[in-house]
Amino acid sequence: MTLDYFRDYCLNLPHVTEDTPFGPDVLVFRVGGKIFALMDLETFPYVNLKCDPERAVELREQYPGITPGYHMNKKLWNSVSTKGNVPDALILELAKHSYELIRDSLPKKVKESL
Repeated sequence: MTLDYFRDYCLNLPHVTEDTPFGPDVLVFRVGGKIFALMDLETFPYVNLKCDPERAVELREQYPGITPGYHMNKKLWNSVSTKGNVPDALILELAKHSYELIRDSLPKKVKESL
């Protein structure tokens, strides 16, 4: 998975924005102002994605490239390897899952403004 491919995928989801709030090396994708994905811009070894807690545990057991989220809430976030040990299709599916979790948790006013 390349950063450009992942970036294009995320930016094609409705109402997604990107920025670098943690410095020039960390790219963040947001919906409604809330983060659903973040990654290192230089090396892109993994992407942090929010996940349903039960599914997060299952994924970690099934794929060695999916681990508790680095510098994130370990119950709700996974670090997903982009180096070939997690299928690209699954990475994109998990990005969409993260996006949907965040989008669906937005306050009603924010959802209506999107």
